[in-house]
Amino acid sequence: MKVTTLATTCDKKDCPTIYQTDRGTILVQGETPVDHGLTIPAHETLVEIPVELIREAFGDKLSG
Repeated sequence: MKVTTLATTCDKKDCPTIYQTDRGTILVQGETPVDHGLTIPAHETLVEIPVELIREAFGDKLSG
């Protein structure tokens, strides 16, 4: 899989980041929240990232 950084909050590798893959998907790196109260299947996870990171990565390119 080829991964390209779209937006990040810092220059290090341990910060919230949004990546685009050559598979037509998006990868999100962020904190794993524990106080969400949701039931998530074992094969899935949640990550929390700043809204500003979404704006930086996609700007007006998102519909809806």
